[in-house]
Amino acid sequence: MRRTHSEVIDPVAIEDILRTATIGRMATVGRDGYPYVTPVNFVYHGGDIYFHCAPEGEKLDNIARDPRVCFEVDVPLSYLDSAFDPERRACKLHQFFHCVIIRGQASIVPDGPLKTDVLNALSRKREPSDLMPVTEGMPAYKACSVVRIKPEATTAKSDLGQNKTLEERLALARYLAGRNQPGDAATVTAMGYDPIVLRQPHG
Repeated sequence: MRRTHSEVIDPVAIEDILRTATIGRMATVGRDGYPYVTPVNFVYHGGDIYFHCAPEGEKLDNIARDPRVCFEVDVPLSYLDSAFDPERRACKLHQFFHCVIIRGQASIVPDGPLKTDVLNALSRKREPSDLMPVTEGMPAYKACSVVRIKPEATTAKSDLGQNKTLEERLALARYLAGRNQPGDAATVTAMGYDPIVLRQPHG
């Protein structure tokens, strides 16, 4: 990774990004040799990535030929607009984010306890726990496939202005806390500050 100041190596922090992200993108190798990227709803479960899909399709054909895949997730944070820079320079515009990139092997999970467990984990990720549980007897169970991506190499990054001085980061955090647009509080918190304190006149 070129910008090592943004690298995330803490496994707990990486897992937190994977559990926070709702959409992932899987790249397979197409029949024509080109990368084929597919967005998927996924769940991070037991150290692996899982998603469900139709039992037929281009991504499954690609996996059958070559199980090597690359999987990416990102969590957008604050967008730093021109109002932060008095000179309104385009080069000062910036998007803060978290991301994880995984290289690994993909495979189809057969019907059975693991598939059932994963489908229920996918449901619980976005919906309340009182949903009717998925069982093998449901017609939809047989009508879908579950794919597992077993990571072989993982890199992660959090772009939070780590290359700036403490004074610059504090000024940035105060601006975002005061602006208080969607995502700003999460960004300020990820930077290590309390957005509520920074909104106070002498915070």
